[in-house]
Amino acid sequence: MFNQNFFAATGPSWVENLPAKHALTYWIDAWQRSVLTLDVLRERGNVYAQHAKSGKPPVLVFDFETILDARDFELPANYALVRITPPAEHPTDPAKRPFVVIDPRAGHGPGIGGFKPDSEIGIALQAGHPCYFFSFFPEPMPGQTIEAVARAELKFLQHVGELHPGAEGKPFVIGNCQGGWALMLLAAAQPESVGPILLAGAPVSYWAGVEGKHPMRYSGGLMGGSWLASLTGDLGNGKFDGAHLVSNFEKLNPANTYWSKLYNLYAQVDTERERFLDFERWWGGHYLMNKAEMDWIVQNLFVGNRLARGGVQTADGAVQIDLRKIRAPIIVFASWGDNITPPQQALNWIADLYADTSEIRAHEQTIVYCLHEKVGHLGIFVSAGVAKKETTEIAAALDLIDMLPPGLYEMTIEDTAPEMSHLELTDGRYLSTFHPREVSDILALDDGREDEQAFDVARRVAEINQANYDKFLSPVVRAVANEPSAKLARKLNPARMERWLVSDKNPALWPVKAVAEAVRQQRRPVAPDNPFVLAEQAGSAWIEQTLNSYRDARDAVQEQLFLSIYNSPLLSAALPQAEQAPERAAVPAHTHASDEACIEQGSALDAGMRMLIHIASDGSGLDERPLRMMQLLLQEAHAAGETSLTLADLKRSAKTQHRALLLDRSRAIAALPQMLPDPAQAHSAFALVRKIARAQGPLSEAHAKRLAQLEQALHLQPVVEASSASAEAVSATEPTPNTGAAAHE
Repeated sequence: MFNQNFFAATGPSWVENLPAKHALTYWIDAWQRSVLTLDVLRERGNVYAQHAKSGKPPVLVFDFETILDARDFELPANYALVRITPPAEHPTDPAKRPFVVIDPRAGHGPGIGGFKPDSEIGIALQAGHPCYFFSFFPEPMPGQTIEAVARAELKFLQHVGELHPGAEGKPFVIGNCQGGWALMLLAAAQPESVGPILLAGAPVSYWAGVEGKHPMRYSGGLMGGSWLASLTGDLGNGKFDGAHLVSNFEKLNPANTYWSKLYNLYAQVDTERERFLDFERWWGGHYLMNKAEMDWIVQNLFVGNRLARGGVQTADGAVQIDLRKIRAPIIVFASWGDNITPPQQALNWIADLYADTSEIRAHEQTIVYCLHEKVGHLGIFVSAGVAKKETTEIAAALDLIDMLPPGLYEMTIEDTAPEMSHLELTDGRYLSTFHPREVSDILALDDGREDEQAFDVARRVAEINQANYDKFLSPVVRAVANEPSAKLARKLNPARMERWLVSDKNPALWPVKAVAEAVRQQRRPVAPDNPFVLAEQAGSAWIEQTLNSYRDARDAVQEQLFLSIYNSPLLSAALPQAEQAPERAAVPAHTHASDEACIEQGSALDAGMRMLIHIASDGSGLDERPLRMMQLLLQEAHAAGETSLTLADLKRSAKTQHRALLLDRSRAIAALPQMLPDPAQAHSAFALVRKIARAQGPLSEAHAKRLAQLEQALHLQPVVEASSASAEAVSATEPTPNTGAAAHE
């Protein structure tokens, strides 16, 4: 080993030569990093083996206990409902809404939603919410189907609701990636089981994307459809190896897979070991699915794209999944940096379901989407920055989202500023604002949907190929396949081989641990400005750029090949007619007696909520500050014993009053004096509404006009409203209204 006396022993004649000194110090460092990198890869193989030996438990960093095990259900599935044990420093508040996380079953095991302290589960625990997690096991149950999994998850959600009957709201459920479309199935099949749902990087409209940017959507058509997945399942003796899915993800970014990931470890091996091993424990934990499950996913979602079009139903045909039946708010979180689930795949289902926002409102749906500028697909779930910002803000804004009138909104998250009005009403360093959007805004995120016609042709080709495979080839493959050959194929999969070959199972690597320990004791890292280090980094950048160029060329060729095949008029004409989407229920018309009655009837709370919604529905957007003020005023009224109203009462009133305004806005405004017949009560309610409206800062001209309209409708003494900073001065000097008088029913 090299030590401090090495230079003296070799003589000063050439050591003093600066280039030679740089070369020697770099060579020592490079050799040491090579040994340490090999040792980390050896540890990765050992972690892989130990994880497999222990049954591949979830990679959660939090303690948990199993509440329900679906393997014991009448229709068994390899799923379990686990309850996260809160850390001592963050005890659970039983009155708070429970959080539930559904991780993707897309080749890896569960746990990515609680992979770090700063994660979806970690953020919820810090806020005191009870947390639950849908875990799953490496091996599927015999005969398990997607429907069996869905039925198990529905039981889990019902049980969570039963465990928290007095919570402030129904469970907030997060669906990560493929867990997102699974969550959509649950929320549509049993709307009463969930509160707000968050779809994080979830591919619901798989055909969507922008030409030249999103190549993964072409893979199904280039393989001839779903038959290859069926063949893989048959070769696996009825089981599909999740390692194949992981390999597909890795092929999307060859620069990272074949170079950058390992080079970054090598370049920063002194600090990267723990992070690398933690991630690889999840990334290398490959799980299995039944062939029937994978067939259903590929045929119905990836190739068939049937979820948004209403083509998904139960095996007996008794239940057809209609996403328009979801009653809870739907929150979509996507990123422009995600090339696996780009924003178009995460959002275009909205345009599939609704022609415009009036249809969204008619179905009383609230849809909110939030777009990140650059984080990649995995970053949506594992990035601490995303967890601390977007996940935290979405979780903190759930009550506001619950109170939003039905419609489509974009959520933006911005830093607060010291000069911001009512800064004390913000929760943390960010301000969340909800901007009304139209369905046309969703379509504008795409480059047009004409390219999806080629995917429908690919679907019809896939159905023919699948039928031929099932009839002619599948029986032959199943006859020769067996469990020993399937296990051998799984063990020899490159994704597994690179781990168990570079581990202590390989005798050739036994000396590595001892050598690495000696290197750590005599570690001599090179200076970062060493010219050979700079040359190394430049060489790495060139390799990465070369691999990226190869990727771009490959993707362009695949895209052109797909489009040239499936845009062919001759091919389309030779195939059976396109599949017709099932007929959907007509847009509901709110004209029955109870809807009409809500216009002229209501409490003081309803009157105040009607006024607030009327002011906020001018299209300028609503941020979190008015809700925070409403919550504070409600808490003050509770403390003074002036009201028994709850936040749930405010949410119910908000939904009802939005419907009244939607039915007949002029009539609803004219009815306010009937709802507030006492002049003193009307004055107090209006003053409270004005105070809450000003929580967002100086009134806009539109808001000032609507306040004046309400004041006139209530026959109150007119007050001149300022639309500039002077409004703040007025607000600061006016007395606080009697909150109890305005809120008491």
